[in-house]
Amino acid sequence: MIHDSTVESWLREDVGHHDVTNDVPGETTGRLVATEAGVVAGTDAATRVFEYLDVDVTETLDDGTRVETGDVVLRVAGAARDVLRGERVAVNVAGHASGVATRTRRAVDAVRAVTDDVRVAATRKTTPGLRGIEKRAVVAGGGDTHRLDLSHMVMVKDNHVEELGLEAAVAHFRERVSFATKVEVEVETPGDAPRAADAGADVVLLDNMSPETTAEAVDLLPDGVLAEASGGITLDTVADYATTGVDVVSMGSLTHSAGSLDYSFRTGD
Repeated sequence: MIHDSTVESWLREDVGHHDVTNDVPGETTGRLVATEAGVVAGTDAATRVFEYLDVDVTETLDDGTRVETGDVVLRVAGAARDVLRGERVAVNVAGHASGVATRTRRAVDAVRAVTDDVRVAATRKTTPGLRGIEKRAVVAGGGDTHRLDLSHMVMVKDNHVEELGLEAAVAHFRERVSFATKVEVEVETPGDAPRAADAGADVVLLDNMSPETTAEAVDLLPDGVLAEASGGITLDTVADYATTGVDVVSMGSLTHSAGSLDYSFRTGD
């Protein structure tokens, strides 16, 4: 849910203290048009922007819809002044979210070309203040959100292991979490993968390994422990990692390197 205070801050940032540019009388209609092919996301946020300004949103495409150049994603009707005030914020947020969804769909399509059994997941490498929008965009693109925040799962990372040691770090967090909370352990060598599993990891993250080394590490894990590949995985290499036997491939680039899908907002019919 996008709160009024969030939308208000977006609009205040764009409009400033004295808006002459959009001081246009009368009523109008408008439409958000895709100027390149991609996957739609962020329509809920764009809708909230217009609704906050008392502009009626009369039509939207569902998030996750594939669009081609010229397709209309959203239509509005209302006071011209308010339609124009909401235009840029709505275009920016929908374009950003759709860029994330489009990049995610490309990764998912690459994986589906080789297997149906591997999930493509995002990471916490999100833009502060926009995590909810970006994570929903990942879902719209067919991906998995992974952790939404630190409370959803314990991840024992290299810094924890450096401070406590692998086994001691896992035990430390096992004592502090609910029975319903999974513990994931990050390892950087195949030999540490079974150590993490034996220590009590539910998920072992195979970090910054080549596809060949990742496959070696997966072979060392016992049944029932999930394997996740992560670290520097790109759209060009994600299919290679999907063939290694892992259950999940996570990619920070789904959010931190996604370009904005190009949209144009046009008034009138």
